[in-house]
Amino acid sequence: MVPHPLRKDHEMTAPDRLRALLAEPGFVVMPAVWDGLTAKLTAAAGFKTAFLSGSCVAASRLGGPDLDLISFGEMFDAFNMVRGAAPDLLVLADGDHGYGNAMNVQRTVRAYGRAGAAAILIEDKITPRALTAAGKPCLPREEARMKIRAAVAAAKDSGILVLARTDCRPTQGIDEAVARIEMYVEEGADILFLDSPADEGEIRRAVAAAKGKPSFVVLSPGAPRATPSQKEAAALGFKIGTYPTAMLAPAAAGMKAGLAALAAGEAEAKSAMAPAELRTTLGYADYDREAKPYLLKP
Repeated sequence: MVPHPLRKDHEMTAPDRLRALLAEPGFVVMPAVWDGLTAKLTAAAGFKTAFLSGSCVAASRLGGPDLDLISFGEMFDAFNMVRGAAPDLLVLADGDHGYGNAMNVQRTVRAYGRAGAAAILIEDKITPRALTAAGKPCLPREEARMKIRAAVAAAKDSGILVLARTDCRPTQGIDEAVARIEMYVEEGADILFLDSPADEGEIRRAVAAAKGKPSFVVLSPGAPRATPSQKEAAALGFKIGTYPTAMLAPAAAGMKAGLAALAAGEAEAKSAMAPAELRTTLGYADYDREAKPYLLKP
């Protein structure tokens, strides 16, 4: 879907606006969000885009790891919280494996498209996963093709962009992973994502396989993968980088610090936001201003 040349920015759909942003020069930093507060903070910090991260939603809702335990309903509810708190933020929704077969993928894509997501990620991992946290076994190539084909077809209803992700590098090797990127391009995916590249050589192969379409990368440190800096990622040909732990890790550290302060007999941690700043961040003054026209006259 090409943005209409006469539309003003606020009249463009979220997918239109994301397409326009991706056509501009420069590397797009996409913070990972999981609820209304993280979305509001992200927008207030000046970011135009955000990634609704399955790992962050799992952490916040379950207090647990990202191991396919979160459902479509929980992710979609989190998206609606994000959308409500920051309606102008261009959100890439983590659609995981689509929550089933190709028809489930279509339902997932259509739901996010109707709800105002700019893009959706669909991956090729097998579901249900094996009962272990290790490894990322993937679907056979042609079954993965059909899921992306289904996603692209369903995306036509709303124009939502489809990010096709392959997780097969650790289990099937880089040649198969690159072949899948090429296949997803053939099927019409808008953005491509090779998970777990081992080094810059593999990154360059995947970016080349995208044939000029935007490539997506996870840049949070700590995982067993090549993790370039923002500047390096741009030089390697990536267009979008997300950081799943950029807010999650400091938030968890801050909560632990607050609990430690209470356990030590203090009122708050030294790192705590001042009460006035917290009230401003949460929007108490905004509420009063927006409510004023509806006050009853004395």
